[in-house]
Amino acid sequence: MLSFVNDYSEGAHESILKRLLETNMEKLPGYGTDVYCETAKEKIRLACDCPNADIYFLVGGTQTNKVIISSLLASYQGVIAACTGHIGTHEAGAIEDTGHKVLELPQTQGKISASKLKEYLNDFYSDENHDHMVFPGMVYISYPTEYGTLYTKQELIDIHMVCSQFEIPLYIDGARLGYGLASEESDVTISDIAKFSDVFYIGGTKIGALCGEAVVFTKNNTPNHFVTLIKRQGALLAKGRLLGIQFDTLFTNNLYHEISKNAIQTANALKKGLQAKGYSFFLDSPTNQIFIIVENSQLEILKQKVAFSFWEKIDDTHTIIRFATSWATKMNEVNALINLL
Repeated sequence: MLSFVNDYSEGAHESILKRLLETNMEKLPGYGTDVYCETAKEKIRLACDCPNADIYFLVGGTQTNKVIISSLLASYQGVIAACTGHIGTHEAGAIEDTGHKVLELPQTQGKISASKLKEYLNDFYSDENHDHMVFPGMVYISYPTEYGTLYTKQELIDIHMVCSQFEIPLYIDGARLGYGLASEESDVTISDIAKFSDVFYIGGTKIGALCGEAVVFTKNNTPNHFVTLIKRQGALLAKGRLLGIQFDTLFTNNLYHEISKNAIQTANALKKGLQAKGYSFFLDSPTNQIFIIVENSQLEILKQKVAFSFWEKIDDTHTIIRFATSWATKMNEVNALINLL
């Protein structure tokens, strides 16, 4: 059975496993106060060109989104996101569970635009009844988006400018950040992400780590008692060393960026093979997620030989499915999938 169902099917990069084994018997303090968490933070600050960044390590993406959003919002505020945004579609109502509403904006290939965002905010404050409504308190985007698409540097600048004008923070979900930065179509660097956001996270779970995300507050804007807020929501790992060691390894010798390239190279090979066989693409994703349209009869045959993600139905006879490559995908697996298709 071939597996292209997601980009976190494998365990961890061997360099991480080696470091975990080497440090296994060291007696270290807990909750992210160990030396490896500190050295990881310094390496991330250097990579982001953000020397004053506050950095915290959390276990997974949903926990990270929930903690950050609920910590930044006042009780009467909601978070603006694309209607296809991960926090509104695939997190089981985690944000709403904190008492905050996801305020949806229309999207184009998974992206919101600065013009639509500004229109939404202007319309809200020009409505004489806005005191009876959920206030927009922050903006959430992801890089890459749920569709594997990318914001350009100028699009990030424009969205950040609107957020600054209305004095609300811009939060970037970087679960697949490495894959976005590694894409040949990206004109964005990790320092750009830091510069044009108020907080973002560097995804580890999907890019070489067993688990873990690195939260980066970029503007001296960390909420008061943030560690307490993390713990209150059950997201503070006692053995914080496990996260620190992993990110310390990922940000040594550019490992994070180097292993991200593999997902793009294998995805490009898969796309080329699919194009040669005449498959129709739902959209052109420049990263590691590939969306194709297949007949339902073919879908049932594929399920017997390859693991993939259902995305959505097109009509009664066609379905969009997703193949995802990762840091660990091998080219012979790509070739086997192409031959199968």
